[in-house]
Amino acid sequence: MDFNYDDEQNALRDAVRGLTTKTYGDFEARRTAVAKDPGIDESFWSKLADMGVLGLPFSEDDGGVGAGPVEIGLVCQELGRVLAPEPFLSSVVYAGGLVSAAGSSEQRADLLGRVAEGELVLAVADTGPGGRWSTAARGVRATREGEAWTLSGVADPVAGGHRADHLIVAAALPEDGGTGLFLVEGEATTRTGYAMFDGGRAASVEFDATAATPLGEPGRDLTSTLTTLRDITRIMGANQALGVLQSQLAATTDYLKSRKQFGVTLNNFQALNFRAADMYVQLELTHSMVDWATMVIGSGDQDDIADAADRVGLQISRAGRHIGQEAIQLHGGIAMTAEYSVGVGTAHLAALDLLLGGGQHHLSRLAARVGDHDEVEALG
Repeated sequence: MDFNYDDEQNALRDAVRGLTTKTYGDFEARRTAVAKDPGIDESFWSKLADMGVLGLPFSEDDGGVGAGPVEIGLVCQELGRVLAPEPFLSSVVYAGGLVSAAGSSEQRADLLGRVAEGELVLAVADTGPGGRWSTAARGVRATREGEAWTLSGVADPVAGGHRADHLIVAAALPEDGGTGLFLVEGEATTRTGYAMFDGGRAASVEFDATAATPLGEPGRDLTSTLTTLRDITRIMGANQALGVLQSQLAATTDYLKSRKQFGVTLNNFQALNFRAADMYVQLELTHSMVDWATMVIGSGDQDDIADAADRVGLQISRAGRHIGQEAIQLHGGIAMTAEYSVGVGTAHLAALDLLLGGGQHHLSRLAARVGDHDEVEALG
């Protein structure tokens, strides 16, 4: 496999990095953005649209750019590097991906073009309270009367749901028909927004016989589509986490080179250098895993994508805990304050882990697939 980026990919990364650094290079700008509703910088979101970033995953026929997973992953990395709170992962990658995969041609033309232009923000309501990453819709039920569909129930947490103009809702179809996907206007629901522990925003969304439009063919079981898009989102979430990890290591090494103790900088102490070296090794392993998993998406094979999502998700979970905790320890008390990016970055890693599937969840799914492999004879 070739893990090198080509010239166009490097140019995209540099352009996005320039914009993210200009907006959130000073961590105080991020703190200001998340402190007030809607918890994002709307002007930055518009600039991403002007740059063409919000349309990267969508086909040109749907108003997008038609970029591949590597390009989308690069954007996620750069957003993670500065802890940008904008809903690229939830609105563009996940919700937009569901519309692209399951929506009718009319729905794709209407929704994706506006997402790419920055005019429309989407969110996915796919988790019932206590659902724990299940692909089965348990929190919301769909009811059909003639050609009309309504939804009832609660979805929580809905990442970015407080700001979304439209929701893509996973709901249980009548008569155990599986899971359907529906389009609902955000204002038609009862939404209770709240701040997560990393400063990001989510919402609890209540549906009470709320009018809904089926995404794609009415009554179709879209469990498989939902599962695959969730796995793709996990891999892109791993890209975002990688950006956070890179910034954590950079901040830590800079701190060790500048902070003095007993008259010398901290990088003169061998034990601290060893700990920083362990962080670097963990980061490089994670980077390779993320690049590999991102390229697996291009295969289009659902089983391979699921396997890659679990493997990289487990690695991100372990690396996030290791590098995040070490970054805090090596910085000392300052890293525990909300005014410093290291502690908030570690909290963001934990939030991504919870939203996209914890390490134990990924490990359990990998273990369940061990029996799928052929038996081999022991050596010797």
